Amino acid sequence: MPKSNNSSNKKPNKYIYFDYAASARANPSSVHSAGVEAKIKLQIARREVSDILGARPEEIIFTSGGTESNNLAIQGVVLNWQGKVLPHIITTNIEHPSVLETYKLLAKRKLAEITIVPVEANGIVDPQKIKKEIKKNTVLVSVMYVNNEIGTIQPIKEIAKIIRYYKKINLTLFPIFHTDAVQAVNYLGLNVEKLGVDLLSLSGSKIEGAGRVGILYKKKTVNLAKVFGGGDQEGGIRPGTENLPEILKFSRALKSVQKIKEKEVKRLIKLRDYFFRTLDVRISDVQRPNNCIVNGDLVNRLPNNVNVTFANIPSDLLVIELSDKGIMASAKSACKSGESGGSDVIKAIRQVQYQGEPLVNDELGGVRFSLGRDTTKKDIDYTVKVLSKILTKLKKWYD
Repeated sequence: MPKSNNSSNKKPNKYIYFDYAASARANPSSVHSAGVEAKIKLQIARREVSDILGARPEEIIFTSGGTESNNLAIQGVVLNWQGKVLPHIITTNIEHPSVLETYKLLAKRKLAEITIVPVEANGIVDPQKIKKEIKKNTVLVSVMYVNNEIGTIQPIKEIAKIIRYYKKINLTLFPIFHTDAVQAVNYLGLNVEKLGVDLLSLSGSKIEGAGRVGILYKKKTVNLAKVFGGGDQEGGIRPGTENLPEILKFSRALKSVQKIKEKEVKRLIKLRDYFFRTLDVRISDVQRPNNCIVNGDLVNRLPNNVNVTFANIPSDLLVIELSDKGIMASAKSACKSGESGGSDVIKAIRQVQYQGEPLVNDELGGVRFSLGRDTTKKDIDYTVKVLSKILTKLKKWYD
């Protein structure tokens, strides 16, 4: 009897790829061996990410980044609404543009009624103010985990409790609770069960070594309308060939962050607080008292965020002056950096802080120094020294 030929178990001597019309070097949706191998890698990455979030693999949707994740979440909930009245959605006035602008766009197109809740003077929203705005047709509440400019940490767990209680009392599946956790990824807990969220957005752009990719966590019980037409990739929510190389970078980087998070947070808190103390001492020597105003809560903020406003000094000009000395800071959200005017986030907290009569010009905004893994105490000392000289020069122009 002739021996059976188990050629299916053998790897071919040559590898010739003739599926470039599908994708360059392996599409996870293809059925040939290269496609199957890619799909396995994609499944492993999805499981690794879901384990970190305390979620199921099928609840992870890979996207191109935080902006797309936010849009898929918000538009997906609104467009899925089957009620007879216009859906109502709630957010705060310091959200990332990908949230606020999406809300405003939906209102402009008469697809949703929106409520924008103002934060307090410390840059943190009062959960009770969110509670007061929830009504029968409220389908979505979106509150960012951490503000991208001033680093304030929002009371996500408290808001989640309010929403859960409302659902229980009213026997309803709504509102859905979404949080933009893009800025939280390196420093705060991401367990979706503990946070109590239904939808959560992340981006690899904030993780060192990660790819240009994002995720949307979608709780299994949440239904989203399809925003894009196309294939059935990512559960049909995000059609299109998955960017496997970037997804693999993301999952590896996210795992790496978890290992160093606790130690790095402690290190950065010390550096951040040292930065604040040094600013108070050094800068007050070259400017009027109270010229250096801290933006946002001093305690409930990210360990790496230092955001301050200097009286009478435009933040954009200060950023340029610092850049000339090799110090890279920012004046507002990168998504808004090309627009004129001050920071909308700074304006929002100033209006509450000084009851419409701010001590500093709203157009001045704030300067954000965001610390990272390579930041040292020497970096801070040099920055404050340079900053003092710049302010001494600029105050002659603006006093």
